[in-house]
Amino acid sequence: MASSNAEEIEEVERKEQEVVNFDEFPPEVLIKHPLQHTWTLWYFEPDKNKTWEENQRKVTSFDTAEDFWSLYNHIKSASELQIGCDYSMFKQGIKPMWEDDANKRGGRWLINLDRKLRNTDLDHFWLETLLCIIGEAFNGYSDEICGAVVNIRAKTDKIGVWTANANNKDSVLEIGRKLRERLKIASKINICYQIHKDVMVKTGSQAKNAYVV
Repeated sequence: MASSNAEEIEEVERKEQEVVNFDEFPPEVLIKHPLQHTWTLWYFEPDKNKTWEENQRKVTSFDTAEDFWSLYNHIKSASELQIGCDYSMFKQGIKPMWEDDANKRGGRWLINLDRKLRNTDLDHFWLETLLCIIGEAFNGYSDEICGAVVNIRAKTDKIGVWTANANNKDSVLEIGRKLRERLKIASKINICYQIHKDVMVKTGSQAKNAYVV
């Protein structure tokens, strides 16, 4: 019995010492899967001693599915962020701000989530939103997508999908419908589209909604 155990141990040690030969792997295992666009993750953390733009920090960019998952699995989830913080995921070269040339003629589909849903639905909705935008899931209208933002706030968290042209009604509505379908959002939760220029000049606490799905 002792001899048998010794042989088993030697066999395990021999296998552990073997060098992995990557030439034996099929090519599809080693090749990363490129995305249609390069995407940049931004992180916003409020600091009264800095300007809004200084508080908006670029984290990293990626252009493959594998690099997205590596990033996503190594950062805090949206529900773990402090009140007042944001994550933004935008196509490379587009800043997560209304004034950016790619955004200024557009708007955003907005999902308002009560803070009670932060520990149950927020992370799921945010991940599905990210997969929609980087996976070009909007039925031929993905070129209209600029990026997405999640805002963590005291009373109501928000997820927004930003589009480039608010006047392109067909693309705006299709993106909204697809987002609702993909996220499987309950009928009691409205998805509203707000035009950036309306949000910038709003006089009350709420900007008017251009579309609702």
